[in-house]
Amino acid sequence: MSGKSALHKKCIAFVSNSAWSVYNFRLDVINNLLAQGYEVIVLAPDDKYSAPLTEMGCRFIPIDFDNKTKNPFLDLSFYWQLKKLYRHHQPDFIFHYVAKPNIYGSLAASSNGIPSVAVITGLGYAFAKKNWLYRVIRLLYRNSLRKAQEVWFLNNEDARIFIDEKIVNIEKVKVLPGEGINTRHFAPIKVHRPAKHSFTFLMSTRLLKSKGIGLYADAARILKKKNYDVRFELIGFFENHHPDSITQEELTRWEKEGLIHYGGFAKDVRPFLAKADCFVFPSFYNEGIPRCLMEAAAMELPVITSMNRGCKEVVLNNSTGYICNRHDPFDLADKMEKMINLSHEERARMGKNGRSLVLRKFNIEHIIDEYTDTLQQDLTD
Repeated sequence: MSGKSALHKKCIAFVSNSAWSVYNFRLDVINNLLAQGYEVIVLAPDDKYSAPLTEMGCRFIPIDFDNKTKNPFLDLSFYWQLKKLYRHHQPDFIFHYVAKPNIYGSLAASSNGIPSVAVITGLGYAFAKKNWLYRVIRLLYRNSLRKAQEVWFLNNEDARIFIDEKIVNIEKVKVLPGEGINTRHFAPIKVHRPAKHSFTFLMSTRLLKSKGIGLYADAARILKKKNYDVRFELIGFFENHHPDSITQEELTRWEKEGLIHYGGFAKDVRPFLAKADCFVFPSFYNEGIPRCLMEAAAMELPVITSMNRGCKEVVLNNSTGYICNRHDPFDLADKMEKMINLSHEERARMGKNGRSLVLRKFNIEHIIDEYTDTLQQDLTD
């Protein structure tokens, strides 16, 4: 089947662990597909972002999904649920995201004869320790990814692990430069700031320990003892049932110590980025390519991040910001102190270098082309 009219009838499914993640990370890709005339359906647990997805033209199908359960019977029911939904809605192509949709969705798609791509957005919590959970996930991935047409990774290290562990065949692997960033939406904003103001660091992330929030608090304590006039802001949301989540008690203690100013969850992070002097992300999580770093750099904010997979790809050390050691609050504090002591012009130059890097390497247009080329190739053969 070929030709533009044929493409207009094609239905593409996006399957993930939340409507929020689809809206937050794949909005531009989906808008582009809708503009091309594709029908788009989103299968994810219902949340407050399902309505905006529907309003932009997607068909939203809520699914029952618990990303945290280790119960194989519940996981099996997730497989049957997807298999039934795929059979009923008959999408022509499916993109799966995060572990369980990648695993059980790839199997369900294959059982219905539907081509699919598994997008490994990061290795996450399961790959942090070589324990029984890791061994189970590895086996499940190995069996399911055989059924996927392609397996996309967001950095070379994740792809290398899957190839070295013989989880996936190298012929199926494609490495994308992250999930991209809309550099028109995330662009420098000029805001008025008083001539005398506290130097402001900002961290924006899911409130997980492995994102480095404790390291951020410890580095703040180190710098406060040096009597710097510095403000340490944090925005993001709690994942209360996640085993790696920080506790409300920890956050309250840091706030009471005057270390961190917590601003809650921000639907739009740009006003926070515009008012900050530097973005900090000392993660030791198994990242893909952290969107928060791309957002900050795109808005010409110098960044400090860790020598961590996915993170170091977004920073050119001493050019767009600084790279610190993992798990090291003293080295983080040292890099933050260096940033404080730079002149305004030096920080501005770092910010401009960072935006140039994002435009060159992480622009959303590159990612849209990957999706479009894949669909045109598979649906017009």
